[in-house]
Order: sequence, then structure tokens, then C-alpha cells
Amino acid sequence: MPTHTAPWLITGASGMLGRELTALLTRRGVPVAALGRRSLDVTDAAATRAAIAHHRPAVVVNCAAWTAVDAAEARPAAALRVNGDGPAHLAAACREHGVRLLQPSTDYVFAGRAGRPYREDDPTGPQTVYGSTKLAGEQAVLAELPETGYVVRTAWLYGAGGPNFVSTMIRLAAGRDPVPVVDDQRGQPTWTADLAERLAALGGAALAGTAPAGIYHAVSSGETTWYALARETFRLAGADPGRVRPTTTRSLDRPAARPAFSVLGQERWRKAGLGPMREWRAALAEAFPALRRAVDRPAA
Repeated sequence: MPTHTAPWLITGASGMLGRELTALLTRRGVPVAALGRRSLDVTDAAATRAAIAHHRPAVVVNCAAWTAVDAAEARPAAALRVNGDGPAHLAAACREHGVRLLQPSTDYVFAGRAGRPYREDDPTGPQTVYGSTKLAGEQAVLAELPETGYVVRTAWLYGAGGPNFVSTMIRLAAGRDPVPVVDDQRGQPTWTADLAERLAALGGAALAGTAPAGIYHAVSSGETTWYALARETFRLAGADPGRVRPTTTRSLDRPAARPAFSVLGQERWRKAGLGPMREWRAALAEAFPALRRAVDRPAA
């Protein structure tokens, strides 16, 4: 049996999700190797192999990702190196050492035009470079690790550890001007703390042999629009939700297309002995104090 220097290894540990998962495992007393980009660039195959060989983890969670959706349209090769090649390097190293790999992914792998929640086994059809590169990462993990690879799709992430839509709305709520927000995109706002809990649970179930490998959807239950999410954020901030004005995706004219419908079904969790994640409003209410503190904190 291998001797683990840390049973959990997190790549991209300096990002919003990586920080949350590292903090959760640390609070639970679980030894974790938290590697930010300065410690490990997953696009470097040799460095990735060396990191897995050195730390000898039982579970790797790859939080390293290119998340700049619009910038990916202008730099597709760079985005693919991080979102496609990075997971492929990790999967190869994990296969060599018998390590389980959890690969967070995104709703952008779908076309975003369904009339019902997307199932885990629904056909993909990314409409953006970002979505295509994340799908390449999914495919690399599942092909290399058919028995020990886990793809965990999520969407509309927010948290105190990085820039996100909810934090932006908290800042804007402190002003007086009207705030236009799109009302023609539907999805599931998901708190990074809830996602971290789910990743930790899935990793534990994977180690126990009770969670089948494959694709899972980890998002808050329920659904809403960005407009309604902004109004709820204003309400929690004590601001007038009426200042939030509905607008259309077309009016923003962004480089990358946004999915009109990103609601993800969560049926597969039952196979791992877990139910769907909690409703998005309950999560947002609990997250709000920490989000507000992060927004109010002076820049270093």
C-alpha cells in the first residue's frame, strides 16, 4: 500500500473553488496538498507526473481551470492547454499511481437550448471555445480513468474567494443607479462551499467504493435567472430590488455565447447514496454574510 504524504491533492488551490475545498478539508483535519499554479502548472506533463509521484495522494481534485469565457474565444489554444491538456496530464499520472481523480466541469458543455434539466448522459454540444475545452478535459479523464475518474459539472458559481456575479451585485447594491441584468438565461446559482462539501463527499464515497465513476451534476436545486438572482441579492443587501432592470443577452453583445438554459438534473447522486444539493435561495442566504465581508474588505 502506498504511503500518502497527503491523501487529498488539490490543483488550482488558489482559485475560488480550490480555496473553499482546501479550507473544508483542513477544518476536518484531513491532510491535503494544496497546489496553486505557482506550485504546479497542470499544462506541464512532467511536472504533473512528478507532483503525483511525490505526494502519492489517494484522491486528486483538479480545480485548475481557464474560466475566462470571453477571453477563451480569442485564445483557444491557451484555454485548451489548461482545460483539456491539464486534465489529460493529471489523468495519465493518476492512472499510473492508482489515484482517483475528480474533475470539475461546466454547464457550457451543453448547447443550452433544452426544455428540461440536462441529464448526466445527455448529448453534449458546446457553443463556445470555453465549453469545448472543458468537454475535452471531461473526455480525457473518462477515457483514461473509466473506473476511477469522476466528472463533476457545476454552474453559476459564487463564493467569497474570488470574483463572481453575486459579489458584483453586492457592490452595485451599495450605489443608487439602475442595474441592467439579463432575464433570458436560466440556471442554478451554486455556492462554492456547497460544491466543496459535495466534492468531499464524492471523494470519500469513491475511496469507499460506493460511488460509481462517471459524470455527476453538482448544482443547487431549483432554478432562476440572473435577473432574479440579482434581485434576491439586492434584497439580502437591504437595497431596493426595483433598481435591478431586466435586459436581454443580445443587448450585452459578448464574444462568447451564453447558454439560455443551463439547468442540470442531479439524478445520479442517488447511486452514490447522496441526494440533490439544497435549494439555491437557502444557500445564498447562508453565504451572504461572508460574501458581504469579502466585498467590504479593503484590497491588500
